[in-house]
Amino acid sequence: MTSAEPARPAVPRGREVQASVLAAFQLVEDARYLGSGRSRRRLRVLAERAVADRKLARDLRAG
Repeated sequence: MTSAEPARPAVPRGREVQASVLAAFQLVEDARYLGSGRSRRRLRVLAERAVADRKLARDLRAG
């Protein structure tokens, strides 16, 4: 890039914004399940799924 070219603005891409919305939705859903007296096994499965989803989102952004 030369000094004559304008710098790109530092704005989030659409995919990153969607990932943030998805993460917020997952937190709301997790809180809903935590408050309903579900078994520990169910909570563990949900937590593992959330971690896997976040890893996949990170890998998709990196690739």
